[in-house]
Amino acid sequence: MTDRYISLNEKTALRKKVFNSLRGLDILEDLIEDDSITEIMVNGYDNIFYERSGYIHKSPLKFATKEDLTNIIQQIVAYSNRRVNETTPITDTRLKDGSRVNIVLDPVAINGPIITIRKFGDSPLTIDRLIDLRSITKEVADFLEKLVVSGYNIFISGGTGSGKTTFLNVLSNFIPKDERVITIEDSAELNIHGVDNLVRLEMRQANVEGTGAITIRDLIRSSLRMRPDRIIVGEVRGAEAIDMLQAMDTGHDGCMSTGHSNSAVDMLNRLSTMSLMAMDIPLAAIKSQIASALDIIIHLGRMSDKSRKVLEISEIDHFDGKDIVMNTLFKYDLNSGLTPTGNRLKHTDKLLRHGFVL
Repeated sequence: MTDRYISLNEKTALRKKVFNSLRGLDILEDLIEDDSITEIMVNGYDNIFYERSGYIHKSPLKFATKEDLTNIIQQIVAYSNRRVNETTPITDTRLKDGSRVNIVLDPVAINGPIITIRKFGDSPLTIDRLIDLRSITKEVADFLEKLVVSGYNIFISGGTGSGKTTFLNVLSNFIPKDERVITIEDSAELNIHGVDNLVRLEMRQANVEGTGAITIRDLIRSSLRMRPDRIIVGEVRGAEAIDMLQAMDTGHDGCMSTGHSNSAVDMLNRLSTMSLMAMDIPLAAIKSQIASALDIIIHLGRMSDKSRKVLEISEIDHFDGKDIVMNTLFKYDLNSGLTPTGNRLKHTDKLLRHGFVL
């Protein structure tokens, strides 16, 4: 038997592989460490895909067994004190670097345990970077900065992967540094910089006995007693929409949140539907509260070239007794990009109180 020489590179690779299998996330570590990859999709132990520059590729990597994948899943959920098993086969959690993770176990997931990881870059995007990427214009960026500083309640809508959370993080950089900000999320993703008086709240699942759950609604109600200048809800998906709207409508200016929709108008309809999940009151009353609480809707979209753009910025004008009337300020056009519509902002009282003149 002859000894085989192992090069330094081979030794380094072997050491890294052993470490990742014991202390890291096994074969997923290489994908997570690759800054060019924005999404990782594990479809069972032997099918792994990733997204780079907006395009999905299949990875040659695979777990040796289903048990190896299951062990990694339990390691992921343990970090944020979450639980996923046959009784609770679906959960949202995060990695140590803040990346968002969704997990679905079999038999709900027919082709085996599913992991979807949305990565966030180490260097957060700035408004200047969005301008360079032509996601937004300098004119619109300056306009939005004035709105954030003046305390307009802003809602960001868009489809999956349109960049809602990223855009919310960017807007948060305009928040005056002397304010007290409370963030509320089901799984912490927001990355707010420069605000010293920052409180981060995260919902909690029920324990194995089915008790002890802390919902988004609980956190919003509690935050109102924590002397907030601004409340930022990472995303509204259900009945918590009514609590967010009531917070905005009771003197808490400068609140921000995000939600899934196909357009700004669709987002208003979804907010109405989600609010009705919490309260059995007339639809007209819900729409009236939405019109009173929200000031601005920013709608984002993902283009055919995989770039992300601001497609529309609209002011919530008023409720006419039947519908919420919107005043569209900027609209995206394929030829000219994001351009002013010619409509002026009607509700300028907050801007004037802060010394801004459009």
